[in-house]
Amino acid sequence: MQLLTLILLPFAGSVVAACMPAQARNREAVLACVITLLGLVMLYNVYPEIRDGDAVRFEVEWLPAYGLDFVLRMDGLAWMFSILILLIGFLVALYARYYMSSEDPVPRFFAFLLAFMGAMLGVVLSGNLIQLVVFWELTSLTSFLLIGYWHHRIDARRGARMALTVTATGGLCLLAGVLILGHIVGSYDLDIVLDAGDKIRAHSWYVPALVLVAIGALTKSAQFPFHFWLPHAMAAPTPVSAYLHSATMVKAGVFLLMRLWPVLSGSPEWFWIIGGAGVCTMLLGSFAAIFQHDLKGLLAYSTISHLGLITVLLGIATPMALVAAVFHTLNHATFKASLFMAAGIIDHETGTRDMRRLRGLYRALPFTGTLAIVASGAMAGVPLLNGFLSKEMFFTQTALVGGTEDWSMSVAAVAMGMFSVAYSLRFISVFYGRLAPDLPKIPHEPPRWMRFPVEFLVLLCLLVGIFPGVTVGPRLEMAVRSVLGEKTPEFSLAIWHGFNLPLVLSIGALIFGIIFYIVLRKYYALAARDETPVLNRFNGGQAYENVMTRLRLSAAWLARWLGTTRLQPQLLLIMLSFVCLILLLARPLPAIDMPAIGSFDPMFALMWAIGCICAVAAAWQAKYHRLASLILVGGTGVVTSLTFLWLSAPDLALTQLMVETVTTVLILLGLRWLPPRITPRELNITVPKKVWLRRSRDMLFAVFGGLGIATVSYVILTKAPTENLGDFFLLRALPEGGGSNVVNVLLVDFRGFDTMGEITVLSIVAVTVYALLRRFRPAPESIAIPVQQADDIDPAVRQLPAEQAASGYLMVAGVYLKFLLPFMYLATVYFFLRGHNLPGGGFVAGLIFSVAIIVQYMLAGTMWVEARVTLRPHRWIAYGLLIACLTGAGAFLLGYPFLTSHTAHFHLPVLGEMHLPSAFFFDLGVFVAVVGTTMLILVALAHQSVRSHRLPQQPISDPRQLSSRRIS
Repeated sequence: MQLLTLILLPFAGSVVAACMPAQARNREAVLACVITLLGLVMLYNVYPEIRDGDAVRFEVEWLPAYGLDFVLRMDGLAWMFSILILLIGFLVALYARYYMSSEDPVPRFFAFLLAFMGAMLGVVLSGNLIQLVVFWELTSLTSFLLIGYWHHRIDARRGARMALTVTATGGLCLLAGVLILGHIVGSYDLDIVLDAGDKIRAHSWYVPALVLVAIGALTKSAQFPFHFWLPHAMAAPTPVSAYLHSATMVKAGVFLLMRLWPVLSGSPEWFWIIGGAGVCTMLLGSFAAIFQHDLKGLLAYSTISHLGLITVLLGIATPMALVAAVFHTLNHATFKASLFMAAGIIDHETGTRDMRRLRGLYRALPFTGTLAIVASGAMAGVPLLNGFLSKEMFFTQTALVGGTEDWSMSVAAVAMGMFSVAYSLRFISVFYGRLAPDLPKIPHEPPRWMRFPVEFLVLLCLLVGIFPGVTVGPRLEMAVRSVLGEKTPEFSLAIWHGFNLPLVLSIGALIFGIIFYIVLRKYYALAARDETPVLNRFNGGQAYENVMTRLRLSAAWLARWLGTTRLQPQLLLIMLSFVCLILLLARPLPAIDMPAIGSFDPMFALMWAIGCICAVAAAWQAKYHRLASLILVGGTGVVTSLTFLWLSAPDLALTQLMVETVTTVLILLGLRWLPPRITPRELNITVPKKVWLRRSRDMLFAVFGGLGIATVSYVILTKAPTENLGDFFLLRALPEGGGSNVVNVLLVDFRGFDTMGEITVLSIVAVTVYALLRRFRPAPESIAIPVQQADDIDPAVRQLPAEQAASGYLMVAGVYLKFLLPFMYLATVYFFLRGHNLPGGGFVAGLIFSVAIIVQYMLAGTMWVEARVTLRPHRWIAYGLLIACLTGAGAFLLGYPFLTSHTAHFHLPVLGEMHLPSAFFFDLGVFVAVVGTTMLILVALAHQSVRSHRLPQQPISDPRQLSSRRIS
């Protein structure tokens, strides 16, 4: 349970932080710090269990048949990344307390930060690949919110959109790659996948899986050619940059490569894809960082280059290369987070990050300057600092790649080291010289606790650089062993390994880097030039903008040619797509077993003939009289219900009948809004020939599309194997579901989660319809009684005002409906209680109850009903969803999959033994939700009809008046 608590804590804290007042900055910072400290305590408690190479698991069954269980798994690698996430998260939260302005919405900041922290912990602790992808995409979403935190700035919005687009697209590719891996292995469980490395590499789908997973990892870690989004993300607040772009989000990609290293590495494809992307990234990023004028821009490109270094090590795919990659991941997180925070202090105290305006800051910020210089030395690989050790290991591995014949990898490594020295010197150059007199603010040292995170991280850089074997050695070996297992090599973390080739390469990179920086500063005038080198201009940002522009233009072209506001062309396109799909997928169909002539029933044929006549007559009558057309459509619905009943499906028949009733009422309420229908004959207009051709075309498409779909459906149903799903449910409904009504057991037991989703969608639709209708005002001409329909009104009624004539009929109808309503309520209870064993259930009972209420609205009037019945459809919807969720959560809390059904038996004094299944409460939630959604839509329509009837006499100025006091 500690692993589950570890993930849930940040999400719970995010909710609490979002509810805090905006003025309480201390409370939010304290909340975030306490949550991270609690997480660190839990990691300390778990450490003894994983120290020897074991993994701690927490597993909850969800869909075991599909391999989709909620699994949390912590081994050495996950423990190390969790330490980075929580420890640097604690320091960032403390730092943000002093960095963020009192004018910023601080609760929103900490809510986003904690949510991102929880998503990152979910990525590193996921023991199921599908679950990992879910958390992976959640990090993209929460990072979008953090990068765009200052949403009033254009650059923040642009950077957030770019980051979300690139990383979310990579997440989709990762999902596809994970699905392929799961298909190859036969499971998505991480332990099973990690043990199937040979099987995956030998499979024909290995390369597609590798490419898709690599795209997901490279986009998240800003590797070439997807590196362009990271510099644009620097529009985020500095605490966000220090957290996301040093220790968490950009590290998710390299974590994924480390996690799947035993499965995907060791092939030439892995070397060229991963290693090639890493080499390009580290050279481009390090060279471009030299010419940046913004402090955070320089750090952004330096981050890209160091991530490229780690990717190169992973691409080399030797055990020692993996050790170096993990080690440099730790080192980079410490010195880069401290440098980001130092850049934030400079910005906070001077009011600018432009290095062309900054100089001589050491005089005003001596402590901050010292810390920044030490951290920059670690980034450059200066001896006695942690960056030197891991970079020396990097030089060792690159020298071994080509051997004595190919030195290209070593040359690239030295070039990257030389460039890193140059941009490190460029960063610390702002502390030397005379203090700039034209700064926006007079700089001074920040508050003590704002500088503490930088001090702590720089201290770690020194301790690891001087005492590596004691400080980080055991934890590094534990993390590497969790990946390599028995293949873990023997390695020694020491300051001095003798005078060897890696030391020569390190010293050469330092010397040539200093010379390169001096030459550039003298002849290129780095601090004064506005333009950047040609190489820096090709950063991918413009290509991204061009692609997005093309996509928008293409979407506009498709909308212009395929989109329409008319219903008829849309239906034509849908039916045409059906016809084309059937033609494309057409194969020689098997022989269709037509029913024997002896089984032909004249009554069934007559019933269908009546249904067909009603359908054709409804289409014909729609041109003249809409009410008659609606009645004929109802006739087709009744025939459909009788067909279900004829074919021994009483549940479907009853449901279809009630749905038909509600639909008829809905259309009837909407008839008032339609404009008058005047036929061409009344206007003495001859219908053009092209109109007849269009109608004939539509009829052909409708007939052939319907026949094609019906044929395919019939073939699939008749040619299905004998042991189909129907037999499965028939055999298991009573013994496992506790009910003899297979349809109801199927909906509330076997497919309860689907039903849960359906009532949720239905509720969303109802609330949406209500929100639209309460602001809709029909045009007066659409509600006037047309002249040609005046003959349909009774002459006696025509002589009275409309309101009086209607009230006379409604009063008489209301008297009779008083006696009808209790019987309909009784029928509701009857059909609800019998649903688990006989035709009925919560859905049907909800529709019957809704019809009982809406009939009152239709005949007795809105005011008459609401004076006697208090309706709260919104609350019905909420209570229904809550009851359904609590029913599923009850099983979940007892250790069973969500919505697992159980039956309890009671002995009552008079009634005797009675069994009560948990599906009863779920069905009750369905009933309540269906009543709420149906009533919300129909009552909203009824209110609109009343308003539209009175609109010409009583204009409504406020749209809120369109909603009822009792249903709002």
